[in-house]
This record gives sequence, structure tokens and C-alpha cells, in this order.
Amino acid sequence: MDENRIETADCVVIGGGPAGLMLGLLLARAGVDTIVLEKHADFLRDFRGDTIHPSTQEALADIGLLDEFLALPHTDMPRVSLRYGDRDMVLADFTKLPTTRKAITFMPQWDFLDLLAGAGSREPTFRLLRRTRGKEPIVEDGRVVGVRADGPDGPLDVRARLVVAADGRDSAIRAAADMVPRRLASAMDVLWFRVPKERSDTHPFVLAGDGTIITIDRGDFFQVAHVIPAGSWSADADGVAAMRARISRLSLSLGERIGALAADDVKLLTVRLERLRRWHTDGLLVIGDAAHAMSPAGGVGVNLAIQDAIAAANMLAPILRERRPTERDLARVQRRRALPAAFIQRVQRVLQEPLLAPARSSRIPLPLRALQRVPFLRHVTGRIIGVGIRPERVRFRVSQE
Repeated sequence: MDENRIETADCVVIGGGPAGLMLGLLLARAGVDTIVLEKHADFLRDFRGDTIHPSTQEALADIGLLDEFLALPHTDMPRVSLRYGDRDMVLADFTKLPTTRKAITFMPQWDFLDLLAGAGSREPTFRLLRRTRGKEPIVEDGRVVGVRADGPDGPLDVRARLVVAADGRDSAIRAAADMVPRRLASAMDVLWFRVPKERSDTHPFVLAGDGTIITIDRGDFFQVAHVIPAGSWSADADGVAAMRARISRLSLSLGERIGALAADDVKLLTVRLERLRRWHTDGLLVIGDAAHAMSPAGGVGVNLAIQDAIAAANMLAPILRERRPTERDLARVQRRRALPAAFIQRVQRVLQEPLLAPARSSRIPLPLRALQRVPFLRHVTGRIIGVGIRPERVRFRVSQE
């Protein structure tokens, strides 16, 4: 192909993750011609965020997708519990939230993304281009006017009034635009792996006291996250043996089940806490993990990214139907969402110490003791995790099938 194929839209969104698909769907339902570029052919990737919080479920109710969401296989958790040593305690309680659903819901992310993509496919102003990787902004006279991409049929230029980078913490579009995030201190990494189980098997959701294990029941297997000090993982037999010893101290039954685990079975998530000082330039807006990479602590990353998408749709959909957004318009989105992102990152930094703390004594850390002595605080943590400090609702009328 001698020349790049050209597509046009009001808005092009890079990244078919939770933020990108939610933004694309909302804009399309508001009458904005929207293209979402997704580099993969499907959403079937393991070890991705799969906690859907009450704030996100409120948004699904706003756009008429909550019943369809709840019809998919899922499990609900009205309270987050933790076992510290031999003590069971509650970390967060969602039962008093002022929301339709008062629980966090566990659902494989591919099912959630398929739901959003399917809803988008019913909108005449929504196009999802799979196997299409956004590479770099198209810049003319100092203004971003589109994006260059590689698709299954070769090079592609998508020209639009606005480009939105929602392509994650390793955003290619952000890097190509010379937007460098500020790195915050992170003391931990996370190891992900699968453990076989019988249907009747159960395991505590969080075990702590000598490091931390988070166990998600997937029906046929347990998906396990093991929190470790940053940079301490050795991807060899010795590293696996050390991990098995740590896990056995927390859970003998889990330790026995990972006897056949090899280093190749363990996926390392290098935790990064970082955020952009400026989320936008003329014609380009960055949202979600591309704007503020989150720790997995609290499972809030997906939901915070979706809140960004809702805020962007609320503010920019009326503008995009008529004209190009100005930098002032894009700055309003950052002003709306920067504080919640910074607040959650600060909370996550505080959580790192108890998640990593070795069992030096039987004394429970002060934050955990406070949660048990003052039950009201469990509802506060439930509010912070479940809806955040600045929850977003879809403000404009949307079409529904």
C-alpha cells in the first residue's frame, strides 16, 4: 500500500480497555462519531483488573446496562475481609453506600469489555477497530489532528477533532507526544499465578501478617496475587522456592498446592505509582492509567479510569458534536479528575506498609486495630474504595435499545 488509508471521526480513542470503551460508548450514545482503536483481536488476557465497584455499576445503571451486566457470571462482595494471623477482620463495608448496588463485583475483565463493546456495536456512531495499534499523534501547526496507526490492512491515519489516549501505563501515544509522568515511590510488586481447586474449596480473600496474599475464586481455579517488596522477585527455581515458603507461612493449604508451580507460571506486575502533571495538549487528552498509573491496592484502577471516561464524556460530548475542544476545555477534565487520582494514590502509598509488613510480632498494625475498634471507619473505607471522593454520573440523556 503506497499511501496510508484515512478514516475520519469526531473523536478517536486509543485503547479498548475499560476507560477507552466506556468513553467511546458514551460519546457514541451522545451522537459523537467515535472510533476506538484496540491493538488486540480480543480481550482475552489474564491477570487484569476485574473488580467492578459500585460507582461503575451506577454508571451502568445510568446507561441501561446494569441488568445485562448482572446476567453475566459474577460474584459479589459486600464487605472486604482480611485474616491477619489468626484474627478475622473487616477492612471495608459497602452495605451503607448510597448506591443501587452495595457490593464490589468480581467479573473477568474480558466479559466486562465484551459487554461495553457489544453495546457500542449497536450505536451507529461507534466503531471499534481491532488489531489496530495507535502509534503516534498526527501534528499539524502545533496541534494534534489525529493519530497514525497500524491495522490489519496496513498503515492507517485517523483524523479527528480530538484524540484521547486511554492506552494504559505504557501508553505509546503519551510517549510519542513527549508527555512524561512523574514517578512516585512504590515499595511493592505483585506476583500473579493460578492455583488448582475443587469446586467446594474455599479460601480467605486476603491473608496478611507476613506479606499478603489475595485469592480470587475463579470457579475452576484460584487466581492469586502475592504482594512482595519491589524488585525482590527472582524468576528462577530459587525465587519460586522462596515464594512457596512465604506463602506456606501464611496458608499451608495454598503452599501445598503450588508445589508444581514453575517460574514461567508466575507473572510479575511491576507496581508503578505515577501521574502526569499535564493531561492534555492541543487536540490530545490522556485519561486512565495513561494519566495516573495506580497500584492494585484496593482494586480501584479500573473504576477510577472509568470515572475519568464519564467525566470526559459529560464535559466534551456537547462540544465534540459542534467543534474541536480547546485546551481550556480539556483542562477542565483534568481539574475534575486530578484530585481523586492523587488522593487514591496517597492512600495506596499508606497501604503499602501493612501489605508488606513481616510478622515481627503478634501486634496488629494500628490502622487495622482502628478499623476494628471503630466500625464507622469501615464504612469510610468502603466509601473511598467503592465510590471515591468525587463519583461521576452520566449527566446527559443517552439512547437505549
